[in-house]
Amino acid sequence: MLRASAIMAAGTMVSRATGFVRTMVLAYAIGTKALGDSYNAAYAIPYSILDLLLLGVLSSVVVPMIVRAQQHDPDGGRAYEQRLLTISAVALIVVAALAVLAAPLLIDLYTVWGSRSREYEVAVTLAQFILPQLAFFGVGAVAGAILNTRDRYGAPMWAPVVNNLVVIGVFLAYAAVGSGDDIGGVGTGDLALLGLGTTAGIVAQAAILIVALKRVGFRFVPRFDLRNARLGEMGKAGVWTIGYAVVTQLGFMLTTNLASSAGDAVKGHGISPYTLAFQLFQLPYGVIGVSVITAMLPRMSRAVGEGRLHDVRTEFGSSVRLICSLMVPMSLLLMVLGPAITVPIYGHGANSVADAVYIGNVLQVYGLALVPFALFQLLLRVFYSFGDTRTPVFVGAGTTAVQALLMLAFFAVLPPRYAVMGLALAYGIAYALGALCAWWLASRRVSGLGGWTIGMALTRMYLASLPTAVVALAAVWVVTGVFSGLAFVNSLIVLAVGGGLGLLIYFGVAHRMRIPEVNSLVGMVAGRVGR
Repeated sequence: MLRASAIMAAGTMVSRATGFVRTMVLAYAIGTKALGDSYNAAYAIPYSILDLLLLGVLSSVVVPMIVRAQQHDPDGGRAYEQRLLTISAVALIVVAALAVLAAPLLIDLYTVWGSRSREYEVAVTLAQFILPQLAFFGVGAVAGAILNTRDRYGAPMWAPVVNNLVVIGVFLAYAAVGSGDDIGGVGTGDLALLGLGTTAGIVAQAAILIVALKRVGFRFVPRFDLRNARLGEMGKAGVWTIGYAVVTQLGFMLTTNLASSAGDAVKGHGISPYTLAFQLFQLPYGVIGVSVITAMLPRMSRAVGEGRLHDVRTEFGSSVRLICSLMVPMSLLLMVLGPAITVPIYGHGANSVADAVYIGNVLQVYGLALVPFALFQLLLRVFYSFGDTRTPVFVGAGTTAVQALLMLAFFAVLPPRYAVMGLALAYGIAYALGALCAWWLASRRVSGLGGWTIGMALTRMYLASLPTAVVALAAVWVVTGVFSGLAFVNSLIVLAVGGGLGLLIYFGVAHRMRIPEVNSLVGMVAGRVGR
């Protein structure tokens, strides 16, 4: 699992690095005020629709079903994979067309902007240019799932790099010839460049995955024999996953409405800071957590199918410890170094240093949620490996309900300039409670998850991380005290000392404390460097 996760983590790391550049160029070109909020609202909608229709079903239903088809079908599951890709392509083309027609309604659902406002008009136009990417993203996601079941993890993790490079070029072009962050001055040509350029990146990403499928011997033959597509079995399992996606998207819809309302009250404190901080918060999980989970789920599904519950517990425990060996210090660093991270990335062009610092403040709050969120996602995969998609719906519904109540409470009592920080805090508290509930239910399912062993391992990781947090705090206090605030160079100094040196101290302390997962990572890196 470590080798497979390393391959995926390398691709994801490059993808996230280019994603950093992408968001830097985005903030530079269109800022985080009205135009930035309109773009981010339009950009979020296709991903919300995909969550409802496909992405959750992929991880919870489709991957286990492909694995079973490969194990039991006479042709090794080839025909089933072809049917799945055919049905997905046709369905998503129809969904994309309907979504473009419904763009005004979708923007109205996700924001509080009135239909006569300029933000609404721009967001609708951008959504109409961006929503066609649904078809390409969905087909690419199915292709990636098929590759994962064949233990081919590289292409799905490297393809987003191409997407990022295309979109970086688009935003650089807009910065050169566009109308900047002036939402009143942008024309249809400017919006077409931003919207269609964003869609072009997804088209390139899907093309890479289709080529990768062909290289592993997959031959696509359109198949419309739905009788053999096992849609009934998929529907029984998938309806609960879609229910979970509906619940989470209702929570996200409330989040964007509250954030857009805060942005109307205080410019630069709305949807864009929330979105950009959330993307950075997801970085450690995206590089480490997703890589481990992607390698873990097929193996757990096979173990469940063969009745090896002990292997399910072992797989889960090793995955938790491996992920948290890096998530724990990362969460503390996010809480301490948030503004130092965001100023070099977002404090340029149309976005001021003050705007970037606020994004960093939101990121600091999100740092609290990093470990609970990762544990929550790992626990859901325990249920999915059993083919149980119903339990995650109830857990997710409870988590989202708690988050919604907390968001409304914090939004009511906090001043508008702190409202988005309150949304991030509600997210962290809700996922911590959700992880506790999911742990209790999953532990009953597999007769124990080794809670004592995992708890002791996490305790040792937090103890090993304390010197890292102290070094990072000292770097922030000294640099901001000497240079009177955070500018670009000051932030880089803080990151180099607090982040770079802090992580080295963590690895050194964890190695001395004989934390096995850290020793494995250090040994793997040292071995590759030696070769």
